[in-house]
Amino acid sequence: MRLSDALVVKLYHGYAYENKFFIQGHVFSLNALPRKRYRDKLLVNLFSLVRLFIVRTVADAPIQLHFQGKLFQQKTDAEGFFKLEGLTEANPDAGWHEVTVDLLNAEGEAITTSNGFIFVAYTTQYGFISDIDDTFLVSHSASVFKRLRVLFTNNARSRKPFEGVVEHYKLLSQANIEAGRPNVFFYVSSSEWNLYDYIVEFARVNDLPRGVFLLNRLKKFSQLFKTGKNNHSGKYDRIAQILGVFPKQKFILLGDSSQQDPYIYTSIVEHFPNRIYAVYIRDIYEKNREKVKKALLKLDEAGIAYCFFVHSADAMEHSKKIGLINI
Repeated sequence: MRLSDALVVKLYHGYAYENKFFIQGHVFSLNALPRKRYRDKLLVNLFSLVRLFIVRTVADAPIQLHFQGKLFQQKTDAEGFFKLEGLTEANPDAGWHEVTVDLLNAEGEAITTSNGFIFVAYTTQYGFISDIDDTFLVSHSASVFKRLRVLFTNNARSRKPFEGVVEHYKLLSQANIEAGRPNVFFYVSSSEWNLYDYIVEFARVNDLPRGVFLLNRLKKFSQLFKTGKNNHSGKYDRIAQILGVFPKQKFILLGDSSQQDPYIYTSIVEHFPNRIYAVYIRDIYEKNREKVKKALLKLDEAGIAYCFFVHSADAMEHSKKIGLINI
């Protein structure tokens, strides 16, 4: 099954601004080994996907993070998950920083060590928060059957982005910046942490802007067919936390009409005045179209630029119109 029963700490990309950082992870006593080969065959893809949900976590496990010459400690919760945030003594240089984390025994000794990355954001005018499924990754989230079919029969390298979306995101990452100092990108999704490596590999292969992925609660094998069906309220909380950490940037929100993005984003605009510069919603679910149009009228009332679009070319044209990109 290519499963490992070794104790392991898995770190997800974290982020920092000035001297405040935030990073998350899990401690596993059973999880899937990384995929080595990507053969586009039905049974291989199905098997590889199923493995991601065969997990066993470790509760109340002590971990220790090494960052900027300091140690930060935390214990995992009942689901083997941890959130670490803290302050460094000085502002680290902007860019990606490799960090290490130790799993400790009862005597406080390291029994295994893993590594990860924290992105220290540049001070830029804008930041970007994007959904994943049906925003840049074709997923058919509005239909359980279609979503599972595309998830089970494809892999991270055979899945497709929407036409033009990668070009749009690349242009946005360079919006009104000094050379070599890209805007920060957050990919905030209701997909579960089981799919983290899958999604990161998709983003890498398709050359999306490198960013921080913030996903939803881990699922076990018995919940496999409920993948993507999560409580969306946590998405609001994750976006709110980002806005709190980055008080100087204005943010652009990107999502789609298949689930709750339009309503979460209009709520963010209402509760965080003057923090959102623009909102983009991909129109992918005809049954929701009129309802979403009505919800987006709240953005007009708040004076927020928005684009409800089918094709990424239209979104790019809108970004050009409001001064985000030059093409």
